[in-house]
Amino acid sequence: MAEKPVVTNAMRLLKAAGIDFETREYEVDESDLSGVHAAEVLGLPPEQVFKTLVLRGEKQGILVCVLPVELEVDLKKLARAAGDKKVEMIHMKELLPLTGYIRGGCSPVGMKKKYPTFLDETCELCDRIAVSAGQRGVQMLLRPADLARYVEAKICDIAQ
Repeated sequence: MAEKPVVTNAMRLLKAAGIDFETREYEVDESDLSGVHAAEVLGLPPEQVFKTLVLRGEKQGILVCVLPVELEVDLKKLARAAGDKKVEMIHMKELLPLTGYIRGGCSPVGMKKKYPTFLDETCELCDRIAVSAGQRGVQMLLRPADLARYVEAKICDIAQ
């Protein structure tokens, strides 16, 4: 009997919104949850695989940034884009209660609340980008414009 394909809440939401996406599953290596590892296993260039980070701004509160796995978030650029003085990463223990997702499986789609979201401008260099489907080992490939529209993301320069 064939294994049932994984269906996550993020995938259900995109499907309900009529957004075209493709899913890719891969074996998770618990010792290496990095996005670069995920890109290698999926056979995708790291600039096409995006990670989702959750931060807290001084004034704005919780915000989300989505950027290529091999890049780091530039906290000053992100703060400027968010209209804040300072932003910092949240503590890992806050991730699940705030988003409903765990480290290595955090999707920008389907978080518990709608947070201001910032998508790195390099997404526009790709026809499709991969983001977590909300579970470790499952990625969704979709057009960056579709993702930005669905999560109401601001596309801007937030990486270093």
